[in-house]
Amino acid sequence: MKQLHRQEKTQFKKLFKQEAIDRFEDRLKVLEIFLNTEHHVTVGELTSLIEDSGASFAPDFVLDTLKLLCRFGFARKNRFDDGHIRYEHHHLGHHHDHMICARCNSIVEFENEELENLQLKIAESCGFHLLQHKMELYGICPACMKDHVQIMPLTLARQGERVVIQEFMGGAEARMRLLSMGLRIGDEVQIITNIGKGQMAIAAEFKRYVLGRGLAQKIRVLPVHKENACIKMDGIYVAE
Repeated sequence: MKQLHRQEKTQFKKLFKQEAIDRFEDRLKVLEIFLNTEHHVTVGELTSLIEDSGASFAPDFVLDTLKLLCRFGFARKNRFDDGHIRYEHHHLGHHHDHMICARCNSIVEFENEELENLQLKIAESCGFHLLQHKMELYGICPACMKDHVQIMPLTLARQGERVVIQEFMGGAEARMRLLSMGLRIGDEVQIITNIGKGQMAIAAEFKRYVLGRGLAQKIRVLPVHKENACIKMDGIYVAE
């Protein structure tokens, strides 16, 4: 990996000087810190890492440098379901996909040759010449699974997750409202949307429900761990 990083620094120097990019030495410092970071970083995280190294650059300068790194093929920009933009290394000739924890937002890179070959075959069977692809698998990582076995409010369930209703909290009026909607204890529901604020949409027995957060907070649920994580391919969710 160190040899690869040395090669990328050499290419960086050649390309950036060739294109007469300003503040060359400062941008080289950003690249060095970025290459030493073996995980996906936001602009803010990279700015903090640079400060920890003893240098100090404005976030706008770090962002501008990352955009240049993306343009010249040293970095790749990702936007996962938490809405944050993160940057990762773009190693030439190397492809990987991602597993993202819906709770802690940790990201795991993985490679699977059998899966890659299958995708090529599927594309060919449809007459497509495949240029590029990405796969994102959303689920719950092993660390979060340890804390994910207790009864919790429905508002804490993540998009794509399946849960079972355990109890209704609150007064009789709230309980009657939920029962009148058709929700019962023991129902298994799937979270359609939950962005952490405002209303959330769920489905139970092929019916859709939209709940305010106050009401959803009163529903206590237990995760269904036997269900597989939902898969997103190029922005489309596919339930297994």
